[in-house]
Amino acid sequence: MVSNAPRLLQQLGQSLWLDNITRDLLDSGTLKRYIDELSVTGLTSNPTIFDNAISRSSWYDAEIRRQLDAGASGEGLFFNLAVQDLSRAADLFLPVHERSGTVDGFVSLEVSPLLAYDTKATVVQAKALHAKANKPNLFIKIPGTAEGLPAIEEAIFAGVPVNVTLLFSTDQYTAAADAYMKGLERRVAAGLTADVRSVASLFVSRWDVAVTGKVPAELRNTLGMAVSKQAYKAYRDILESDRFQRLENAGARAQRFLFASTGTKDKTASDTLYIAGLAAPNTVNTMPEETLVAFADHGKPASALPRDGGDAESVLAAHVKAGIDLIALAAQLQTDGAKGFVKSWTELLGAIESKSKVLV
Repeated sequence: MVSNAPRLLQQLGQSLWLDNITRDLLDSGTLKRYIDELSVTGLTSNPTIFDNAISRSSWYDAEIRRQLDAGASGEGLFFNLAVQDLSRAADLFLPVHERSGTVDGFVSLEVSPLLAYDTKATVVQAKALHAKANKPNLFIKIPGTAEGLPAIEEAIFAGVPVNVTLLFSTDQYTAAADAYMKGLERRVAAGLTADVRSVASLFVSRWDVAVTGKVPAELRNTLGMAVSKQAYKAYRDILESDRFQRLENAGARAQRFLFASTGTKDKTASDTLYIAGLAAPNTVNTMPEETLVAFADHGKPASALPRDGGDAESVLAAHVKAGIDLIALAAQLQTDGAKGFVKSWTELLGAIESKSKVLV
């Protein structure tokens, strides 16, 4: 049974994106069905998703063999595969992209996580990947680390749409928003169009995983939501700021706020916890496939997130009282996230190397 929850969420003004991409998803017509039936209007990817798809299936074997015959290998071979998949997905979402006035219908491709702390190399690769795909609705994912912020500014200035990833707190989000606006301001000053799109991705569920067993039972699975609500208020504040409105007058569009990592990790909690609880206009929620299917099956229509963040501050204060250092934890989550992506990237390249040896 398919509920009308995805459609109602879309009507509220939130975009549902799928956090998954595999060749099978494309070849089987499943992604097209999700677009047609479950109101999916975009897609994100990461190294872990590709690693699982390549190492645990034969979907890519024929193409890997062709790439090897053409002389590709390692990272270059992977990006060839990823650009193929994401280009096909981008084409599926192109009608959404055009219908929404180019606000929605995006797919995302990540730069090498090995570059997370190398600003210059990140910008070079972001430009190269965007040019390689040559799709108007492709975001290049750049981490919102301290070193990533100037790369975000430079990429935006260069006209490359950016999905800022690995954000965990309001402070990290506002720093990413500042980098975005700096890039746009430089474009305006240079006489260039200010219409370069971006999303800022706040990771939600990892907060609750990090404090499991460290806070009272009544606070269980409330921290990720509270951080999200606080950051959402900051997002709304930025959209209403004089600074952004000046950019808007010059042709800029909002850097949309995106809730990421919204699959429920606690098996005792609702499997749609971070979907029903984070319904917010002019935002995106990108979710794992099983979460999307669950929400379509038994999700409940949600009420809009309060403009002022609702109970965010009181819940955050309760966590501080329970001994949680929120600033230190946000920094740790971002560092751990970057390390996790590097690990997945290394495993991905290892999987490609193993497959290559077998296929050769």
